[in-house]
Amino acid sequence: MAARRKHTYTSVSEINGSAPITAGMPSGTIKPFTASARRSPFFPTRLEALLISIYPATLLMGSIISTISPASRAAPYSADSQSHPPEFAPSYFALKKNVFNVYFVKIGWFWATLAFAMFVLMHPGFGRGLSARRVRAVLRYGLVTTWWVFVTQWFFGPPLIDRGFKLTGGACELARDPNARAEMSDTKEFITAATCKAVGGSWKGGHDISGHVFLLIMGSSLLWLEFLPALTRVEGLRDGRLITLSDGKVASVAVEKEDQKVEGEATARGVKFALGVAALMWWMLLMTAAYFHTWFEKFTGLIVAFAGLYTVYFAPRGLPALRAYLGMPGV
Repeated sequence: MAARRKHTYTSVSEINGSAPITAGMPSGTIKPFTASARRSPFFPTRLEALLISIYPATLLMGSIISTISPASRAAPYSADSQSHPPEFAPSYFALKKNVFNVYFVKIGWFWATLAFAMFVLMHPGFGRGLSARRVRAVLRYGLVTTWWVFVTQWFFGPPLIDRGFKLTGGACELARDPNARAEMSDTKEFITAATCKAVGGSWKGGHDISGHVFLLIMGSSLLWLEFLPALTRVEGLRDGRLITLSDGKVASVAVEKEDQKVEGEATARGVKFALGVAALMWWMLLMTAAYFHTWFEKFTGLIVAFAGLYTVYFAPRGLPALRAYLGMPGV
């Protein structure tokens, strides 16, 4: 009996028997997928899922290190400072004043912004000048940055991290003292973590989302998700992203891609520095997971970061109206 050949399709519409939505388009832009691969456009590709899974795995690895390391187990931990006391620090990276924490993590969004800017300005895949692809990349960066500002810096007053801390019963230690509280104005009474420390108080009592975990995941994921299509292209890998078209049908992202002739050496422009920043962010995430914060504080930092990333990088794939404004990396 002759072997039955497995047919491949360019869209779900062809699977259902209707005319393919990609009819009339250049064959070089079509990336076929099989009937068994009816993955939702809202879900990440296998490569993206592998990349995303690195973050919870890193947090778990850090917790394992802190549990099995004799130095970590022997060192006391301060819940107030969310770290080991400096004199008992089990590692150089367990010190809050280590050079990487002070000059990299503390200003982590600056490094993420610098790496993103170099990639967007130098990579030839964005075209020349103020191209639509470059404008949409900056818009995506702007939305991710807005989420970072809302969570860690300002949200119509105190940032979301500080608001969550107060809603879960936390307060500045000065505010617990009736005499000190009587001297506060209404504005100062709703104090943030930064201002609490500035006046010599302690931020105690509530759930404190790990700002370091949030920042390091947001910053490195921003870079990875932006330059991943460039890396897959130069390596000759298939782009497995799916999108929903304006007529509600699902197709490969290749339908909306323009032909790009980018040589391997050119593709490396701006990518190497971004890779270095993302790698160092991963290492500092591991150090944060091993020596700072409780497991639940780190877990909530992960969830809040993923919420912002999903909205900007995954939701537009299934929402054509949103994708018209934000676009997609590499498209």
